Amino acid sequence: MTDLIPVGAIAGAYGVRGELRIKSYCAVPEDIESYSPLWTEGRAKQISLAILRPIKNGFSARIPDVASKEEADAMRGTVLYAERGQLPSLPDDEFYYADLIGVEVYDTGGALLGRVKTVNNHGADDLLELQLAGKTDTVFLPFTKAAVPTVDLAAGRIVADPPLGILPDIQTPESTAD
Repeated sequence: MTDLIPVGAIAGAYGVRGELRIKSYCAVPEDIESYSPLWTEGRAKQISLAILRPIKNGFSARIPDVASKEEADAMRGTVLYAERGQLPSLPDDEFYYADLIGVEVYDTGGALLGRVKTVNNHGADDLLELQLAGKTDTVFLPFTKAAVPTVDLAAGRIVADPPLGILPDIQTPESTAD
């Protein structure tokens, strides 16, 4: 497990005076400010974030060393991380996305499907992007109780029951014969 958890991202400038547009990944979006100081990738830079006001799809915020629109735009795409110890503990059936990355995924019969590459949410349900075992292909698996009945982080294992059509068809020599 990593000690830094992504809690938001800088979406670019807001206005011309160095304010930033912040997208929060937190269950209570305003909580991102309470985890300040935040970090950039690999603890490269510590950031003290102050939310100014809610705006469409996030917040307007200030960072002390950003004073212009250009400086704010240069930070677009920067992911903001909080230390794990700052975050609330989760119930047994909830997980920080960062903890799922790299975990092996098995089907209900025990066959290795692959590893979790990323966890995405594009506005609907969460999706696990799986790097298929022994392949360069990836597939998206709905992260629901039906499709992913078991997550055992202590054992480093996820059990999945993928809906039909999610996994690519496996071609066997018999199925390709004319």
